[in-house]
Amino acid sequence: MCLGSTTSSITHPTTYAPGAEGANEPWECAVTREIEQRGLYFEEFEVGTRYRHRPGRTITEADNVLFTTLTMNTQSLHLDAAFAATQEPFRQRLVNSMFTLSTIVGLSVAQLTEGTLVANLGFSEISFPEPVFIGDTLYASTIVLSKRASVSRPGEGIVSLEHVGRNQQDVVVAKATRATLVRRQL
Repeated sequence: MCLGSTTSSITHPTTYAPGAEGANEPWECAVTREIEQRGLYFEEFEVGTRYRHRPGRTITEADNVLFTTLTMNTQSLHLDAAFAATQEPFRQRLVNSMFTLSTIVGLSVAQLTEGTLVANLGFSEISFPEPVFIGDTLYASTIVLSKRASVSRPGEGIVSLEHVGRNQQDVVVAKATRATLVRRQL
């Protein structure tokens, strides 16, 4: 709080500097430190650490239809409510599993790879043990499985991540292992 004095007056705050960045009003403070949100550099990843990504993402009908049609997937189980209602065992539309995978990886970006990722090198061991339905909320976590410095790219390292997606009942609905190329903090 940058009110400056111990009195309740805000007309003479001691830290107010007219024209200073972030101090445009008498009750605001001058900026003394700026932090830009970013992912982790190679050196910051610790093997065995689990990151829980929040907030979750509630899946809407529009999400499912848009993703499914943009990717040219004509599967009736994703698009046709009347048809899906006749199909055992779920009797309702299923959320496109590629949307589920994209979402659990996407939920990790701000915390892990925003601005530090060079490339996704590949995905493996992808599974969808339970279905996702419209209205479900996805939550994701990521475990750092391994990391090593890149031999051919000295300013970068390879980090292997396991992404796990769970629904609002804490049921695992998706898992994937991803190899990433991440910048080093030089």
